[in-house]
Amino acid sequence: MKLPVAVQLYSVRDEMETDFEGTVRKMKELGYDGVEFAGLFGREPESVKALCEEIGIIPISAHVPYYDMLENPEKVIADYVTIGCKYVVVPYLTEECRPGTDGFAATVEGITRIAKAAKELGVQLLYHNHDFEFVKLDSKYALDVLYDTVSADLLQTEIDTCWVNVAGENPADYIRKYTGRSPVVHLKDFIKEEGKGGNLYKLIGIEEEEAEEENNAFRFRPVGYGMQDFAEILAACEEAGSKWVVVEQDEPSEGETRLQSVEMSREYLKTLGW
Repeated sequence: MKLPVAVQLYSVRDEMETDFEGTVRKMKELGYDGVEFAGLFGREPESVKALCEEIGIIPISAHVPYYDMLENPEKVIADYVTIGCKYVVVPYLTEECRPGTDGFAATVEGITRIAKAAKELGVQLLYHNHDFEFVKLDSKYALDVLYDTVSADLLQTEIDTCWVNVAGENPADYIRKYTGRSPVVHLKDFIKEEGKGGNLYKLIGIEEEEAEEENNAFRFRPVGYGMQDFAEILAACEEAGSKWVVVEQDEPSEGETRLQSVEMSREYLKTLGW
């Protein structure tokens, strides 16, 4: 059987804010087997659990801000245990925490502490990469340094295939590299025009003041509508023993809405037998 397909609800965050319940129901209607949360928008964990059970959609995981988990990991993670999530994810590191800064060593220690708290609660911690983890530290990618430093039983991967590609690596190869440690993989597509610069993070609402004008040089696309080789990526997920694949699109493009984008992704995956 093919792996089940979930959607990262950050992809439809505006809809989640205005109609939480209706948007989760819509994801089930579109054919998604599971959801990955990016905030609960003021809902109580018990009500979110009940909603997912009623709909018949699986709450597989949640992106939870690093500092929120670091401050009180037991309390924060416990909410997602209540919902039924098997995974919690460090989704992003702010600049002072990143590889190449004085704060990275403390970040690795913090992730270790969060991972231990998650393990005590029966949840697996994952790390979701961008491209800044592909800076070299003593000839090794910082992302690999993180996974070499924190043991696999405490920290596993949520490889974001778009950002791996942007960093210059083959996403399928990177998934295979972490065979047995890649339970959840993000499927994300994009178009990048060669020779044009700009700050890619502007497109996910970060560092907007410093970002250069993009001129559409880089844009996120629904799965199957960009540059990625998803036949190879999905084969790698199966070979690596992944449990879930998750569609994510940070921003819509080319006039499509957020809902249209995640629907296009799901329909494309169906054409591949997923």
